[in-house]
Amino acid sequence: MAERRRAARRARRPAATAAGGGGESSASLLRELVAHLRRNRTVLREEWARRITDAKLLTAMTSDEIFAEATSVYDNYIEVLETGSVEALQDYARNLSERIIPRGVETDEVLGIVLLLRDVLARSLFEKYQSDFDLLNRVLDAYEPAANRIANTVGVSFVQERERIIRQQQEAIRELSTPVLQVRERLLILPIIGVLDSQRARQVTEQLLRGIRTNRAKVVVIDITGVPTIDQTVANNLVQTVEASRLMGASVIITGLSSEIAQTLVTIGVDLSKVNAVGDLQGGIEEAERLLGYEVTVRTDATAELIR
Repeated sequence: MAERRRAARRARRPAATAAGGGGESSASLLRELVAHLRRNRTVLREEWARRITDAKLLTAMTSDEIFAEATSVYDNYIEVLETGSVEALQDYARNLSERIIPRGVETDEVLGIVLLLRDVLARSLFEKYQSDFDLLNRVLDAYEPAANRIANTVGVSFVQERERIIRQQQEAIRELSTPVLQVRERLLILPIIGVLDSQRARQVTEQLLRGIRTNRAKVVVIDITGVPTIDQTVANNLVQTVEASRLMGASVIITGLSSEIAQTLVTIGVDLSKVNAVGDLQGGIEEAERLLGYEVTVRTDATAELIR
């Protein structure tokens, strides 16, 4: 009996080859498996969503959210298999990343769900073609390169979006750490707190020059009371900032020089003739108001009034 079954399978093999394709191309095999995956969309999608939950991936999302995203990813996945184009998948992956990264979803989770989908679909193909291992091998040969390309596309898109968001957050933090404040018309204050290295010094210069142009400032007070120390490169950057501001029509007053920084500036030979330094921030504001033509008068009710 067993021998007859083996003989029957050998007899059926040529017919299956003719129908399923010893000579079938990868493209035709992909079309066949795409049709199979579409017919079984509901079952496979539900199986994938269940395995995502069982693997404790995307724990920051609800079950309904996971199922909704699984549906979208599944459909995009099948479209890539069918068309070979990853553009729509890239757009979706970036959009998905933008939505889920702020919720704490990590890169390994995204790669994990894509690999789970690949496994779910591969198991489905095994079940469909298990009676013909030759055809199964050809189907997998057609499926695996496309599946690998999809996994790579999603992974790269997620990492790129994550890096973009991180850069955006870092830029926002840098801007918050060096705010350009408008005290009154034509007067800006730039308080600097913390370590001032070359990169941050360049960023300070860029922000300040943008602030001068935007506010049409005539005087800028840079307060470095909160800067513990500076090196020669940073000191030269400060002088260049003063010069660049002057070229844009704004005078710069530097306040809050510590004794250590003052000694450093003298030691390294910075051209102090180009720097208008005042002891503290209050004195710097008073000097700035003088340059702008303001003066303080005392009224009869003993309150001070700033007039121009």
